[in-house]
Amino acid sequence: MNNQVIEALQRSRYKVLTSSQDLEQIYRLRYNCYRAERSIAENERCIMTDPFDETPNCVHVAVEMDGKMLAAVRLHLVSKLSLTSPTLEVFPEVLDMLKRGQTALDSTRFVIAPEARKQRVPLHFLVLRIPFLATMFYDIDLALAAVRVEHTAFYRRYLGYEVSMEPRSYPGLKKPTQLLTAKVREQRDAVLARIPVFGLVDEIPHSNIAFPNLQGVYVASTDGSSKAA
Repeated sequence: MNNQVIEALQRSRYKVLTSSQDLEQIYRLRYNCYRAERSIAENERCIMTDPFDETPNCVHVAVEMDGKMLAAVRLHLVSKLSLTSPTLEVFPEVLDMLKRGQTALDSTRFVIAPEARKQRVPLHFLVLRIPFLATMFYDIDLALAAVRVEHTAFYRRYLGYEVSMEPRSYPGLKKPTQLLTAKVREQRDAVLARIPVFGLVDEIPHSNIAFPNLQGVYVASTDGSSKAA
């Protein structure tokens, strides 16, 4: 499986999205993906966005393959400087899990273009690399994933997540989501031992991600030291 992901990485680029044109493209990709699964209602603009897309602690990252945007994920960096994230709105008890000075990464809007799924390219692994690398770059303590029940097994098997809270209604979605969490430092070595490609791949420089430092919006955990991704 690692070889398949490596082959996909060689054809791909990661892009942190900031321009209005790029963001609109990702909102349309989201809409198409969620509509394909009948998870959201139709709208005339054919886009899917919410106010969390514009918060200062939000980072949008897309995966481009052969020059086309095929997948993306949204990240929110939670620290004492910003306690805003979509998952915290639904599961506010998460704040009780964090000790003083600790941080969390909230990954949402994980999407892969329907046509890419049909081609059986392992894009889901390429997308999951994004939050994993982000936990390293931003020195995260707790990773969050609000997912549908049928996706739980994947996160538990490959990333060491555990179920923390039972399914709840999620704003804008027709299907409920449950909260998975992972204590990043405890899980990192085991994850990389199983799937080394989730980490840095120096022989493929463009497989790494130029995350913004979010100075003044996010402050790293006091429990460890940051590592560039």
